[in-house]
Amino acid sequence: MSNENQVKHWHVTYNNIHNLIRKNCPKIAVDFNPDLLVAIGMSSSSSDCRRIRINQALGFFPARVMRTFLREATTKKTLQIQAIGLSLYEPIEGVAEEKIAEEVIRTQWLGAEAGKMLIGKRVLIVDEVDDTRKTLSYALTELKRDVETELLNRPEADRDALRASTKFGIFVVHNKNKPKLAELPEGTTYYSGEEVDDVWLNYPWESTDIEEHDRLAALDVENAAAATKKDV
Repeated sequence: MSNENQVKHWHVTYNNIHNLIRKNCPKIAVDFNPDLLVAIGMSSSSSDCRRIRINQALGFFPARVMRTFLREATTKKTLQIQAIGLSLYEPIEGVAEEKIAEEVIRTQWLGAEAGKMLIGKRVLIVDEVDDTRKTLSYALTELKRDVETELLNRPEADRDALRASTKFGIFVVHNKNKPKLAELPEGTTYYSGEEVDDVWLNYPWESTDIEEHDRLAALDVENAAAATKKDV
């Protein structure tokens, strides 16, 4: 296979992610000031992870780092993180293999009273990457559906005000500049730490050898700088 046909990898370090979040949090604190962070992650009971490359939607680490900065920048010292588990790329026990990468599978949610947790709050959904946008679209749609279900339990006279006071936003560490397979509603509050090309992002939590991962990340930066210099 020629180099032109090979997938380009870009190794991302914990420090990279930490600093991207640090840079974006002041704006998020002022513009959105979330009451709740909902991290998208992956929880799978499958023992066969060899059938396809694991590409976890792991927003847990970014959400935890973000909480630290938002607590410093706002008065919300008890800012909570809740987790949902969604799978688009991983094999899931009991799910047909042909659905992998085609259908978002819910593996973990907020519980039977999710709507009560969300209603009247400013909720920021956190994920590591906006790739096809399928996972983000699914998460936003389903969380809004939980709110609508809860509104049915509230007095009709209060529903419009409660709906208006419930806000959703999205933060991703990386947004890939590529055609998306799903859309977000117009006007959705959206933040990305960094815009990147359509490359294969290798995150540190996917590595079993963090020193080697960091070495490759430094090499990626060095090669990119050399290529830029050559183009000039």
